Amino acid sequence: MILRARVVVTTAGAPIENGAVAISGRRIVDVGRFDEIRTRNSGEVVDLGEQALLPGLINAHCHLDYTALRGKIPRPKSFTDWIRCINAEKAKLSPDDYVSSINDGFAEAQRFGTTTIANLTAFPDLVTRISAPITTWWFAELIDVRGKADVDLAADALRTNEHWGLAPHAPFTASADLYRDCERIAPLLTTHLAESREEMSMFREASGPLYEFLKGIGREMSDCGGRTPLKTFLTMRDVSTRSANAQGRPSLEMTERWIVAHLNELAETDFALLENLTGKFSIVHCPRSHAYFEHSAFQFEQLAALGINICLGTDSLASNDDLSLFAEMRAFRDQFPRVSAERILTMVTSNAARALGQSDTIGRIAAGFTADLVAVPYAGSSDVLAEIIAAERPSWMMLNGQAVG
Repeated sequence: MILRARVVVTTAGAPIENGAVAISGRRIVDVGRFDEIRTRNSGEVVDLGEQALLPGLINAHCHLDYTALRGKIPRPKSFTDWIRCINAEKAKLSPDDYVSSINDGFAEAQRFGTTTIANLTAFPDLVTRISAPITTWWFAELIDVRGKADVDLAADALRTNEHWGLAPHAPFTASADLYRDCERIAPLLTTHLAESREEMSMFREASGPLYEFLKGIGREMSDCGGRTPLKTFLTMRDVSTRSANAQGRPSLEMTERWIVAHLNELAETDFALLENLTGKFSIVHCPRSHAYFEHSAFQFEQLAALGINICLGTDSLASNDDLSLFAEMRAFRDQFPRVSAERILTMVTSNAARALGQSDTIGRIAAGFTADLVAVPYAGSSDVLAEIIAAERPSWMMLNGQAVG
């Protein structure tokens, strides 16, 4: 099959006018100008017309468990109040409710052009009841603030999936032992870190609403006082260089196996810690959830200057309006108007692929890559990438070499 579009955006070079992509099975085999591709390849030609063709979008941080909570939680007075509210709403949901919520979330993400998603779930035992329509990295979210978390059981529930990992929730809800147990088992890991001012107050000053809330439910608080959340995270786990391929998995430096969500609260000393890491974790920024909570400004330029891989995610519908990565790109552009559209698009394509250890399979239009593609209408403006970011949703989509809808 040969797909032709007015412009092909590969994320690996300049946009290709009158471009085309040749596909065989699930893979891209050739990309270039239409006349060149037609000469080099045979097969049916599908002309997408006045469209911009680009890689499928990759959501690097999402909680589909909470799709059913859209609009249920009023803007909170504090992050700790939000935790209380979401816990109260979650208590009303049955396992069947969660399955429906996750399925609804998948359908919505796909409608908005997401072809790959990193989804955190508190219910790994429910995953066998779900048939994900898009490529999914399942992360079991684990908490041991009120009792031991069974890491092995969570891993066993997900191992039948091609892509999986573990997600100790955050340093304020997961112990050092839980972090180390997750690292021992999982091929990929994610966690929430330095998300709120209250988390910074808890760890650095041993005070504030989050500190009092967790102390009140019985958390052991001796790790609080004198350290930032980032310092706590790095201290509580092994950041030395070790092989991750004991079971035939891709070999990544230990830190690089981590995808860190948020990282909003950083002290000056934290930047020195990040600079001195031998391997850098990836960071997922969620612009609209960030605005919902009115977190401190995300330090994008300083973090990017350290060579850290930065991606975008939607977070959950308990703090967002929908699961559109196009809307996240626009929100990021509003936060950082000097950042180019090209750079923003990479945060939901090639950067996110890198975070998942898939830089050679997804996130670009190139020979050998999976044929996950989306197309949006293109009016022919001088800045095709800005026009892509302005799109509401794709008009055409392909997953694993098969057109959808």
